[in-house]
Amino acid sequence: MKIITLGIYIVMATALVGCQADTNDPSKPTTPDTTSNTPDNYVACKDPRPEICTKQYDPVCAQKDTGVRCVTTPCPSTENITASNSCTACSDPKILGYTPEGACAE
Repeated sequence: MKIITLGIYIVMATALVGCQADTNDPSKPTTPDTTSNTPDNYVACKDPRPEICTKQYDPVCAQKDTGVRCVTTPCPSTENITASNSCTACSDPKILGYTPEGACAE
């Protein structure tokens, strides 16, 4: 019985190790670089994301992931959009973070 239990643990441990993400695979999509040209007051959205937000209007400039990943030339993978408040901004899973000083510059 102990040998069977030990065998099950070994199989489970092997399966868990095999499920780890390979971060060096260039064919897999990468997350946008938010460190370059990021203001000091930038607030990154954290998980878990809010599910319910108030309707107050306190605009923030949110950084949205466009999903675009260029291979041959650099291109913007994010865009700035104005969200009604920080909670509303971070409730969108495509929003990476925001700056709290109001609406985005035109």
